[in-house]
Amino acid sequence: MLVAFTDMLCTVERYFWGQETSTEWWDHIVMQVWDDEQWVQNFRMRKATFMGLCEELAPTLRRKDTRLRAALTVEKRVAIAIWKLATPDCYRSVANQFGVGKSTIGIVLMQVCKAINRILLRRTVTPGNVQDIVAGFEQMGFPNCGGAIDGTHIPILAPPHLASEYINRKGYCSMVLQVLVDHRGHFIDINAGWPGKVHDARIFRNTITVGEIEMLTVILGDPAYPLMPWLMKPYTGSLDNSKERFNYRLRRCRMTVECAFGHLKGRWRSLYGKLDLAEHSIPAVISTCCSLHNICEGKGEMFTQAWTSEVQHLEAEFAQPESRAITGAQLLHFRMSIIRDGS
Repeated sequence: MLVAFTDMLCTVERYFWGQETSTEWWDHIVMQVWDDEQWVQNFRMRKATFMGLCEELAPTLRRKDTRLRAALTVEKRVAIAIWKLATPDCYRSVANQFGVGKSTIGIVLMQVCKAINRILLRRTVTPGNVQDIVAGFEQMGFPNCGGAIDGTHIPILAPPHLASEYINRKGYCSMVLQVLVDHRGHFIDINAGWPGKVHDARIFRNTITVGEIEMLTVILGDPAYPLMPWLMKPYTGSLDNSKERFNYRLRRCRMTVECAFGHLKGRWRSLYGKLDLAEHSIPAVISTCCSLHNICEGKGEMFTQAWTSEVQHLEAEFAQPESRAITGAQLLHFRMSIIRDGS
């Protein structure tokens, strides 16, 4: 009898999930019914762009079925991650939406982010044709310009360790994303993960390579950055007509980076939702959003005015710290560091 009972147990089909979950919404409504407008509103890209993204990530994200359960498809994994990035929804809400467990959402999110950063980041966040960038900025009024640089604060939950290092001048915890953009508002260089307390000039000093590289073009920054032969910033103080014209042209070109931040946060609203992740995981998520931003911009994906209004509402809650102009003592320290690091 014992042997017979054991054999019966071995033939019983096992289920991984402890409770029934529904995948009807994803399998039939989203994949079969939604049109491109609904895809853009919810996933920030058309279905064709989404499927192309899945195809590139498939070799890394595909999993095999087991006796305990059928593996999530690549398309569903990517959809879960993009939905989490595009909305301020909590993990439980996203889990209910896709009919998976709550813990699955965090796991899938990081799997997809790591895959995008490993496979697509260097291909999407790149200068491309420098001559086109220079020509684009020249049409906007500033010759020999290779990009505009700026930083933005991404709100996060207070880390369990050294939380004071992440508190910025507006009083909330954040990480800084520093970017260099081209004339179209595409990211051509990014650096994410510095604590919100760190000054823009320090981030700049530790992320921009100088050494033996000859800077053939200039980049444009705000007053927080140090003036250098290859970095232009606005004149301050009493200005004559020529300096006013210079500032006007510089500001006009620097609007590209402000618009890029607006589109980045408008599409990926999780960047304004105090990312509920360990601090070492957050830079990977921010980098993923930058890569997806470039993909969407490159594919000509629609960006609606309603998304801009949402960003403005969120910005009211998490205002960006004002730019702090680098002082004379800081500039001297900065230059000495450049000389020391270059030697």
